[in-house]
Formats: sequence, C-alpha cells, structure tokens
Amino acid sequence: MEKKIAVIRGDGIGPEIVGEAIGVLDAVAELYGHKFTYDEVDMGGCAIDKWGDPLPQEMLDKCLQSDSVLLGAVGGPKWNSVPGDKRPEKGLLRLRAGMGVYSNNRPAKIWPQLADASPLRPEIVEKGIDFIIVRELIGGIYFGDRKTVEENGEQKAIDTLTYTESEIRRIGRIGFETARKRNKRLCSVEKSNVLDSSRLWKKVMHELAAEYPDVELSDMLVDNCAMQIVKDPAQFDVIVTENMFGDILSDEASMITGSIGMIPSSSLGDSSCGLYEPIHGSAPDIAGKDLSNPTGTILAAAMMLRYSFDMAAEADCIENAVSAVLDEGYRTADIIGSQAAGFKKTGCREMGALIRAHLTKG
Repeated sequence: MEKKIAVIRGDGIGPEIVGEAIGVLDAVAELYGHKFTYDEVDMGGCAIDKWGDPLPQEMLDKCLQSDSVLLGAVGGPKWNSVPGDKRPEKGLLRLRAGMGVYSNNRPAKIWPQLADASPLRPEIVEKGIDFIIVRELIGGIYFGDRKTVEENGEQKAIDTLTYTESEIRRIGRIGFETARKRNKRLCSVEKSNVLDSSRLWKKVMHELAAEYPDVELSDMLVDNCAMQIVKDPAQFDVIVTENMFGDILSDEASMITGSIGMIPSSSLGDSSCGLYEPIHGSAPDIAGKDLSNPTGTILAAAMMLRYSFDMAAEADCIENAVSAVLDEGYRTADIIGSQAAGFKKTGCREMGALIRAHLTKG
C-alpha cells in the first residue's frame, strides 16, 4: 500500500521528533511492504521566516492533497512580537479549519512502566488512568470574532464564544460513538451555570443521548472536572467538551500520566485525512540538544496508521515496541522521574533508534 504523508516539522524540537517518527514509519513500511512518501510543508515560525506567513495557501494545499498530515510543533518566543494574525499558532488554526478537522481526540493513558512518574499519589494511580478527551476543534472562542477597541480612555479586548447546534451535535456524536467503542460512559463538560453557549451545549447533548441508550451520559462543570481529573481520574472513560475547555483539560490530563511527551493526538473530520501530532509544544529551550522525547510523535504516527490508513497491525507494532523499550528501563529526561536509579537515561535520537530496533511484525 502506498500513502502520501504531508510532513510539518515546524519549530523548536519539531524537526527532531518528526525525524524520529519518520524513521519509525519507514521501518514499519519495510516490515509490512508499504510505501510512504513525504511532502514537506512549512508551517509556523519557520514559514513566517521563509514566506512571511505562518501557513501559505500553497502549503495548505499540500496538506489537503495528502492522505494524512504529521505535525511536530510550532511557535516559540522568537515570534512573540509578530502581529496576532501572523503568529505561528494562527497557521495551526488555519490548518485545522482548512482540513475541516473538528474533533481532536487526546488519550490520557498511563503506561504501567511510568506509574512512578505520575505526580499523583500511588493509591490514585493504582486505580488506573485510561480515558479520552474529545475536544471540539474549529469552533468556540478560538475562532470567534475578536477585536480591541478604545472605550472610556482605555483599551478593551473582546473575544467572542459562539457555538451552533450543528457544531455541538457533530462533536457530540463523536463523543457518543467513542464511548460506545469503550466502556459506554460519556461525560459532557461545560459551564452551563454561567454561559449561554454551555446551556445550549448541555441541551443538545441530552437530545443526542436519546439516540444512544446504551451510553451513560453525565454532566460536569469544567472547574469541577479539572479538580476530578487529579482527584479521581479512574472515574472517566470519555470526556467531550468545547474547544478552550478541551485545550486546558487535555494538557492537565496528560501530565497526570507522567509526561506530556508521551501523549499523541488525532484531529479528524468527515474524511479519512487526519492531522496527527503530539500534544506538547515546541520547547525551544531544549531544541537541538537531543533532550526531547519523540515518543508522543511516534505514537501519533501509530494513530495515523490505525485511524487514517486502517493499518491496525502496524499501529500495534509501534505501540508494542514503545512498551518493550520502556520495559527495558530506557527513559528520556521528562519521564525518568525522581527515582532515576535503575533506569537508563536516553535522548531523542537513541529513543527513536531503540523503538525502531524493537519493531516486530505480529
């Protein structure tokens, strides 16, 4: 099977971690008789430096013409002074909107080998951490109208949060369908005690629940959810929520698993062409120092194989290799934890090489 992958290396550690993920994909392709071709795409700060635009139309077109998109990370302090409509992150928002990927699915799963790296108490971790946050991705306050005006002698900034019934309904269905494939428990997170948009969200979610009688729906206010994720994460199976709440909660959830560097994500819409990336940032402070953890990006590549290319065995192959490397005690700096004794500290390049060496066709 031949697939074309648009590759966005991005900024900071992006090129390093994407390079290791591509190495793993090439090894899997050789093992299973596939052919992956890569189309390089400039996005983020590097695109601003080269083109004066965080995502030129030509680059977006490359993504739309691919079978899937693999992204490292974008942004950094170098571009903090760039006007808001030209910031690196604006390219990411434009990419998501252009691809029509409205559902971001972020697993929060603790690998048994990394239980000691979790900041939570052992008795909490022992109950298990294995849930998914389904985040609406192309609506809400990040995509609403915004402006800064002069009023009464001072500046006033306005950001608009809007959701339509159809936007809520389509992400709600993703939440219900995801829960149906897991443990049939869906928690809808909003702020309906304050926000009109959340009251509409809650209304639509309960209308949808009638179509999914096999799924148990619960409601939770976002501030309570933030507390419950660190108090008793085992209670969650699937969480569905709006864009900004999902952005914040998914980062919190990733940290209780031991490291943000281990968590992949998928962004999907109505087509099979998805956007796959780790959930961490560009970490410019460690760029080029071989200190980054490529595992989240490598696992994002595995998600791409599973969800966009229907290559479940190949995805399992990568995930099993990651588990084997962790079993052997190899750890990058972000997951070695305070109990470093007995572990083997490694860098980005070696971690990628170790995972490649453990790939075995099932």
